Amino acid sequence: MSASDGCRTCASLNGTARISPGPVIHDGAHWIVDHAYPCRMKGWLVIVLKRHAEALHDLTPDEFAELGTLLGRTTDLLHRTFDCQKEYVMQIAEGEGFAHVHVHVVPKPRDLPDELKGPQVFALIRAADARVPPSAGAIIPPDELAPFCEQLRASFPR
Repeated sequence: MSASDGCRTCASLNGTARISPGPVIHDGAHWIVDHAYPCRMKGWLVIVLKRHAEALHDLTPDEFAELGTLLGRTTDLLHRTFDCQKEYVMQIAEGEGFAHVHVHVVPKPRDLPDELKGPQVFALIRAADARVPPSAGAIIPPDELAPFCEQLRASFPR
């Protein structure tokens, strides 16, 4: 795990500046599963490549194979944990400091307000932004998220 200059994901991976206040949920050969932070929704997970790459076409066949397996396991975990209606999966990797391949896997609750559906769901991980609707709620406190991540780690499908 070598850090690319200015990459917050690399800094989190190497322990310099951890993003999530919770423990890593799963540590695989090429990827980790972590909880997004700051976040207003429990269960907003990210599957993060352990090495710095900025595009999916840079992945090796082994990295792609493990990603597919982890997507299946992660969506299974979220469905079992939340009985969610569906799971949103997104990979953009262009935010400032986050040009590092990572895949968002988000449980879509059955009662998600209309103003948070589809791409608007990203309001739930904006720390401070005028576009965050009141229905998004508050950011999950770190002392609440850490034990939740421990629970997810204990029940992550093998």
